[in-house]
Parts: sequence; C-alpha cells; structure tokens
Amino acid sequence: MKVRAMIQQDLLDVAKIHRETFLRQLHSEQWVSCNFEAYPRIRLFVAEDDGMLLGYVQWIEKSGFRKEVILELEQIAVLPSKQKQGIGSSLISESLKLIQEELDQRDAFIKHVLVSTRTNNEAQKLYKKILNAQPEVVISNLFSADEVLMIARNPLV
Repeated sequence: MKVRAMIQQDLLDVAKIHRETFLRQLHSEQWVSCNFEAYPRIRLFVAEDDGMLLGYVQWIEKSGFRKEVILELEQIAVLPSKQKQGIGSSLISESLKLIQEELDQRDAFIKHVLVSTRTNNEAQKLYKKILNAQPEVVISNLFSADEVLMIARNPLV
C-alpha cells in the first residue's frame, strides 16, 4: 500500500469512498472536487493498493500561511470493507510527512494538529495513538451529535 497526493483522476473514487463512509453527507463529487481545487490550503492524500483506492485524508491549513502551521485533520475515510487494517494510521502518518516536506520549501513546520470528531467515534483512539491528540473541549450538538475537539501539539516531534 502506498500513500500519495490525490490527483484529478482520483476524484470519482474518492467521492465513492466519501459517499460510502459519510452517510449523512450529500453531494460527494462536488464536496471532494471543490476541496481538491483548494490546494495548497486543502491537501488531499489517498491510500492506494494495486491501483485501488482504499481511503483518503483531507488536511486544511488554518488561519493563513504561517511559519508555524496549524493543520486540521478535516476528514479521513477508509472503505468500510478495509477498515481496522492500519490504513487510517498510514494515511495520517505518511501524509503528515509529505506535508512537512512541502512546508520545508517555505521554511515552515507543523506546530499543532486539530481534530474534531463525534464524542462516540472510535477514531479518537487512532488520533491519540498516531498524533498523540488529546481532548480539549466538547461542543454539544454541533453536527449530528456532540463533537470533541482534540489537539495534537508538535505531532512530528
């Protein structure tokens, strides 16, 4: 399996993963397409194995282009049939390395990573394990349930 930057030809496959993973969200192709077009503020990466996309991760650079970068792990998805196989972990860790390589070109570094997720989402364990993200605050009834905002301070150190 390889983690790489998303390319235009991945759009329909990423939209399919989005549609299968986020059942309450609508208009998957439009969502993925507009985010893909927002590079470098929004960066998308895919996990690929034998030409098949297994998942994707979307990162957002917050509050302007700064030397000390705050990233938000805005969305991560793995095909339901491929979950719990380490793909999400690889997507996070490998894409962060690729982002840092890009940031090196402008003499910037990842200071912190923000993650928000439902309070009952099992992925919190993944964010703690891979990023050392810690819960900071719970926001009640934000989307479809309560959300926890997690912060990973100095995630590449």
